[in-house]
Amino acid sequence: MKKTIAILAAAIMATAALAVEVGQPAPNFTGTDIYGKTVKLSDYKGKIVVLESYNSDCPFCHNHYKTGAAQELQKDLTAKGVVWLLVNSVNPKNPSHRTPEQARKEWTDLKMHATDWIDDSSGTIGHLYDMKTTPHMFVIDKKGTLVYDGAMDDAPRPFGDPRKANNYVRDAVDELLAGQPVAIPQTKPYGCSVKYAD
Repeated sequence: MKKTIAILAAAIMATAALAVEVGQPAPNFTGTDIYGKTVKLSDYKGKIVVLESYNSDCPFCHNHYKTGAAQELQKDLTAKGVVWLLVNSVNPKNPSHRTPEQARKEWTDLKMHATDWIDDSSGTIGHLYDMKTTPHMFVIDKKGTLVYDGAMDDAPRPFGDPRKANNYVRDAVDELLAGQPVAIPQTKPYGCSVKYAD
């Protein structure tokens, strides 16, 4: 029994050690975008990076794009030099999975203004960042430190106009651009669970 407890404790400690933590360096990753190009977080050293756990079939995520709020925020922030990366971790057996061809069409149809869409169907990046929901947002500062982890905004509902909510991502980026610390570094993400492979 003691041996079992010791093994469980070691597993929990190992998991905790791998978890992302605000105030610590954001884990580097390598992925492939929907055009087959290799994308590394380290490629964007010296820039503010936003990561978005994405699945448009999730009503919460869908509402941000249906209303155009997500695209407007992407356009505004990328115009300021921010890198916005969509991370789609839906596994290939799930009906919400997008092939690269389907993803490219969705990108065009939704008029996205993100920097890139990473096909993370293996779930590697999603698990690395412990992405729990769609959306689940992360902001990384120019030094590569994770400074925000949590919800897109303070309106956890799949309807209504997200523009009327307080957007935590916008606030975090604006504070970084102003040379200020992020006032709200962590919130509870809301949305649908990420559809990882079993």
